[in-house]
Amino acid sequence: MINQLIAKNKNLSTLTDTDWHARAIQLIVGILMLALYLWITAGIAGLIINLHYIFSQGWTSIAEHIIIDVVLILAILELIRILQSYLTLGRVKVTFILDVALVVLIGELIGLWYKDYTLTEVGLHITVIAALILLRIVSIRFSPDTVD
Repeated sequence: MINQLIAKNKNLSTLTDTDWHARAIQLIVGILMLALYLWITAGIAGLIINLHYIFSQGWTSIAEHIIIDVVLILAILELIRILQSYLTLGRVKVTFILDVALVVLIGELIGLWYKDYTLTEVGLHITVIAALILLRIVSIRFSPDTVD
């Protein structure tokens, strides 16, 4: 009877085993990173393929798309950095999340240059970017890693 209880306990503990959980998370994060790498590769290939439009339509008409695509690729690289930090540290750093948000919002602000925009839209973007910069400074200043 005791042997049956021990065997039953071992079966239940495999579900909550941290080693199994860590390996499953590593697999999921690895698949996400692979998908992001493929996305970056497709984005770079798309940029290179579309370079011929510069000669036919002129550089200034294509610049908007190139700038926005490059900023999006940088945002994806920041996402990969978040996933790598999760794998190495076992947690996500707030500064990395703020970096991704800043890159995306700055890309959106750059995108406004090529569109009809209102002063309210630009002001809102700048306000949110300034708030994120302040949050990033505070998160670095009061990080648990740097507190004495």
